[in-house]
Amino acid sequence: MLQQESVDAGWHLPLTNRIKDYNQLLKPNLSGMVVFSSVIGYLIAPQIHFEFSDMHMWQNIITLFVGGMMVTGGANTINQILERDSDKLMKRTRNRPLPDGRMQQTEAWIFAFMTGFAGAALLGYYFNIMAGLMSLFSLLLYAFAYTPMKKIHPIAVLIGAIPGALPPMIGWIAATGIVSTGGWILFLLQFFWQFPHFWAIAYVAYEDYTNAGIKMLPSRERESKFTALQCMFYSLILIPLALAPKFFGLCGNAGTIVMLVFGVLYFVASAAFYKHNNEKYARKVMYASFIYLPAILLALIFDKL
Repeated sequence: MLQQESVDAGWHLPLTNRIKDYNQLLKPNLSGMVVFSSVIGYLIAPQIHFEFSDMHMWQNIITLFVGGMMVTGGANTINQILERDSDKLMKRTRNRPLPDGRMQQTEAWIFAFMTGFAGAALLGYYFNIMAGLMSLFSLLLYAFAYTPMKKIHPIAVLIGAIPGALPPMIGWIAATGIVSTGGWILFLLQFFWQFPHFWAIAYVAYEDYTNAGIKMLPSRERESKFTALQCMFYSLILIPLALAPKFFGLCGNAGTIVMLVFGVLYFVASAAFYKHNNEKYARKVMYASFIYLPAILLALIFDKL
């Protein structure tokens, strides 16, 4: 009875509180970075010639950003619906609308479909059908494959890295209408970046994840150096991969140098994590991952401009 009263009370919260709850479902900070990579993928496509005074270009960018935010927000909402019981067990998530009882599942499902599928339809209608279908595929894979797998096996990180790496490719497809080499290069850069990123976060949040039954680390034992070793391996791949955009004409020497420098820094942080194998250095890998992705994306776009 008390739980039902809590749920019903959610409908009578002030409008500002309801907006905050929907904002929590969308995860705008996380979604914003994901969608930013999609915009970069769009802008560096050879068919696109960006000029600040081109209002039609700004319309395209805004539409891509809005559609991407809707798709990503829909995926995040479904993720929170499916993980509502797990979220109750973790400090950083227990106050979300669903585990806290401020929102009903039905309302969250309606919001997820309204945002996610409408966003995919917008991208498909405004740009091309391939962009819409790819964004829908990304949503479904993230929500219904990655999310449940997190409580089953660490391979969830591999599964989650696929939809996590699709946004720049979706931006590329929105510009070109096809899946081509440039889109795959952007996909691979964001794909390999995610593994140290995810594992560093899982290492730092080990107790919360363990309490919730979430299995993200490649090793069952936190004390093992295997997690740090894997971070080193995947961050190392990003160093030679930084040469690919230059080789295929996506950027020049300046962009390549920036990508190499930040790739090396990412690897150095991972190597330090391997040497010390503690939470302090796992956090450094996590912070390095936060810096690496926006740095290389900005390098790609500024090198073209």
